[in-house]
Amino acid sequence: MWRRGQPLVHLTAPSLRGQQLFLKRIVDVLGATLGIIVTAPLTLAIALAVKVDSKGPIFFGQERVGLGGRAFRMLKFRTMADGADGDKASVSHLNYSGDPRLFKIPNDPRVTKLGRWLRRWSCDELPQLWNVFVGDMSLVGPRPFFQADLPHYEVHHFSRLGAKPGITGLWQISGGSEIVDFEEVVALDTRYIREWSVLLDLEILLKTVPAVMRRRGAV
Repeated sequence: MWRRGQPLVHLTAPSLRGQQLFLKRIVDVLGATLGIIVTAPLTLAIALAVKVDSKGPIFFGQERVGLGGRAFRMLKFRTMADGADGDKASVSHLNYSGDPRLFKIPNDPRVTKLGRWLRRWSCDELPQLWNVFVGDMSLVGPRPFFQADLPHYEVHHFSRLGAKPGITGLWQISGGSEIVDFEEVVALDTRYIREWSVLLDLEILLKTVPAVMRRRGAV
């Protein structure tokens, strides 16, 4: 950057700005609207199945952190027994990633039978289309993360706040639940923000379905 005839180096965290955010928002609104309409019959069927399968609400809301550190409530179909999220400490020893910031339990005992099927095919994430529609999330973006984990973040980890979290992203098409290194997740998220383009979003969206089909299971 040139200031008063002198070359200066401007150091900043990668983030989407101006026209990029505008273009991405247009794609998100169009994509989310189409997705909600197309998946409406499946969404209704899953909602009824969740209600019949076990006691508790159909949807599960969880506090996550989005663009610029803004907290929002991320929606999913409930895949665990009602109230099981409060028992996280009791199963923390089963977290095979070894990192509390990347909580992964392959055969979580709290998950219902229907919930395992929903997670296997990522159908539990369909309600997040509404998060995208209202502007909390994006179709493609960094992995959504927990506000409670922020005190354990190092400075370079906050680069993930430079874009809205996505339903899918580089982390999913690059291995998803098989990635157990938190630094690798951060690197993928940062790379996505740094290299963002509409074409990159379309490429990730096209690769998401094959990636889900290849997975042995979601956690």
